[in-house]
Amino acid sequence: MSDNTFSYDVIIIGSGAAGLGLALSLPSHIQIAILSKLNMSEGSTYYAQGGISAVLDDADSLESHKIDTIKAGAGLCHDDIVDLVVSNGKASIDWLMANNVEFSTRKNVRSDNELHLTKEGGHSYRRVVHANDSTGKAVQVALNEQVLNRDNIKIFEHHNVIDLVTRKDEKTGKKRVTGCYVLDTKKDAVFSMKSPCVTLATGGASKVYLYTSNPDVSTGDGIAMAWRAGCRVANMEFMQFHPTCLFHPEAKSFLISEAVRGEGGLLLLPDGTRFMPNFDKRAELAPRDIVARAIDHEMKRLGIPSVFLDISHRTAKFTKSHFPMLYKRCLDFGFDMTKEPLPVVPAAHYTCGGVITDRNGLTDINGLYAIGETAFTGLHGANRMASNSILECLVFAKQASIDITQYLKTAKPPSQIRAWDNSKVINSDEAIVVSHNWAELRQFMWDYVGIVRTTKRLQRAKHRITLLKQEIDDYYMNFHVTSDFLELRNLVTTAELIIDSALLRKESRGLHYTLDFPNLDDKHFKKDTVLDPSR
Repeated sequence: MSDNTFSYDVIIIGSGAAGLGLALSLPSHIQIAILSKLNMSEGSTYYAQGGISAVLDDADSLESHKIDTIKAGAGLCHDDIVDLVVSNGKASIDWLMANNVEFSTRKNVRSDNELHLTKEGGHSYRRVVHANDSTGKAVQVALNEQVLNRDNIKIFEHHNVIDLVTRKDEKTGKKRVTGCYVLDTKKDAVFSMKSPCVTLATGGASKVYLYTSNPDVSTGDGIAMAWRAGCRVANMEFMQFHPTCLFHPEAKSFLISEAVRGEGGLLLLPDGTRFMPNFDKRAELAPRDIVARAIDHEMKRLGIPSVFLDISHRTAKFTKSHFPMLYKRCLDFGFDMTKEPLPVVPAAHYTCGGVITDRNGLTDINGLYAIGETAFTGLHGANRMASNSILECLVFAKQASIDITQYLKTAKPPSQIRAWDNSKVINSDEAIVVSHNWAELRQFMWDYVGIVRTTKRLQRAKHRITLLKQEIDDYYMNFHVTSDFLELRNLVTTAELIIDSALLRKESRGLHYTLDFPNLDDKHFKKDTVLDPSR
């Protein structure tokens, strides 16, 4: 295959709600390539259980949704962005339904198919639209079908992007994107793709931790690529840990939806005692950062491997109808949630920081956009409120589609991209280096940069990451790249961004909690943590 064979109007890296939402929102005359690291559905969207927040009940209000979001974000949410996202909640749900996403409904006197709304942590009202307990799957499957029926969209599955290609404008001095280098993992071949517009929709970076609810593809790829290309990132210290993942050796931190607590599930110690009322007046419905820290505290205080989530006081009929997938999966692991409490532990879940964008998803580089979990928009602040994530994906997919359509009218066609040079590298017989470094990285990030931090632990992590980076750089220069190595390279970059951001924030706020600075410091730190690769 000759180099520069592929040229598209828009390249979208990632095939979750954000990436597919953008592809479907762009005009049909625009030629689009969607690159997916594995198959189209293997991403965080597919596994999202909870739902999508939107104000649909007469008792609720946009102002209440905004206040709840800002409160959960611990003072760092950007008001204008919260307004933008919250005000587009209903339109986003309508758009999904128009694209054949089927949500759970309830019968009442007004309608036979009114959407069923549930409540999750941090929300004052029932405003979470869902498809039983498999909302992400319903969204992913429906959008997959729509995308596959579009003649202007080409899907490249099992294609891992190595890096972005940029060019500096001689007149303005500003960079613009011209394409990317791609590894076809099935053919083990590298080629380039040209485009005046590239969008990063690669999800988050929770695989940087030993325990995570995320699928294996969540390796911070977009964040790392954007950083290497010269984009600023923000608020990487705010890594959200989901409080309740099933504790079982074979479950791989299988997520127990927040909606279980929203429907009355109680958190218990091994002796059956509730403990959340001791930490927050909202008890089990407190925001995730508070619940995760409370569980972590009790586990360390008592030396126990897990706490328990109990919804057995609800009827079996209620639980099976509301959580059919959860009920079945828990049975597979030997737990009947209608009769007994489930052992649960916190696990890394969501990246609240990311690549800095404007309200249209545009980064610091012309033609380069970032949307979804990859991006930092200002919506989540120091802690994401439950079920605001897919909503953010859809709102910024729409915003970006409008901006990209305008940009393409005047964008310069991309210049030729230099061929990928493999002439000075060899095949590696050191696969053990990759697997060992992967395991070491995730272990020390869990131990030193987890739910509770100290400056000394962060400094230890910084020392380890510096050594790992040296090994990674040496490997990259001398050996053929593999998909596993590319993921490790991106995780090491992202881990360093998390550590550096955490060291800069000398207070405790939202998801960043440090024993050395346990209090909130609005005077000095009520601001975003911005990292700039040019400094």
